[in-house]
Amino acid sequence: MHTKNSLLTDLKSTGINPSGTLMVHSSCKSVGECEGGGDTILDAFIEFMRDGLLIFPTHTWEYVKRDGFDENGVPVGKNNVFDYEKMPSCVGILSNLFMKREGVIRSMHPTHSVSALGADAADFVRGEEFLQTPCPRNGCHGKLYDRGAQILFLGCELSKNTYLHGVEEWHDIPDRLTEKPQEIFIRRGGELLPCPQYRHCFSGGDVSANYVKAEKIFIENGAATYCKIGSAHSVLCDAVKMADLIGEIFRDEPNFFATP
Repeated sequence: MHTKNSLLTDLKSTGINPSGTLMVHSSCKSVGECEGGGDTILDAFIEFMRDGLLIFPTHTWEYVKRDGFDENGVPVGKNNVFDYEKMPSCVGILSNLFMKREGVIRSMHPTHSVSALGADAADFVRGEEFLQTPCPRNGCHGKLYDRGAQILFLGCELSKNTYLHGVEEWHDIPDRLTEKPQEIFIRRGGELLPCPQYRHCFSGGDVSANYVKAEKIFIENGAATYCKIGSAHSVLCDAVKMADLIGEIFRDEPNFFATP
């Protein structure tokens, strides 16, 4: 059984910068049986990153519904209100536990919020309520590049790499966002703030399923390394190197991720 101390030992061997910026995509189950469950996993990460900025995605794209399109091609759905204080994350147990921790601040992006813990967490998440696409260059995912962040895929594949959605968005890759925005509101206290959103789309299905094809490229070019935390076989990625490598590919092959 894994413990907080054994997980800390594992974290020290990964190459994660404990005073840097770390985003964690996670599969709690993959870590294996832990004394204290998911909270122990978080305890280890929080202690290890106490001098840095720790971030978990707390996305809600699955709950802020887009059930279809109206006659004008505008996406519509039954639930178009994001309550950033109450709506759960749709991306895993650890993300939901993390955003409830003391000191953690959640961004107000209505579909792709993140939650952060650290001295400058408030600055990191500020302004997301004014963005109209999932991962714009001036949002939290773009800030990962600016901060030279690391992104850990804890027991999960690079198909979970939301950051690559961002890189595609920054390079204006076609057929990735809806042509018209969905009407979405953010509930903040007693008011509803309008925040229309261009949603992710891809005529070929789920484009993120094709992101795994970049794993070998990242490993071979020093943008990613393998590590193990608990029982979770994981991938640790460099945000700058990932984005730069994919940017080079896009110059010659902008639809690189359109096929498996």
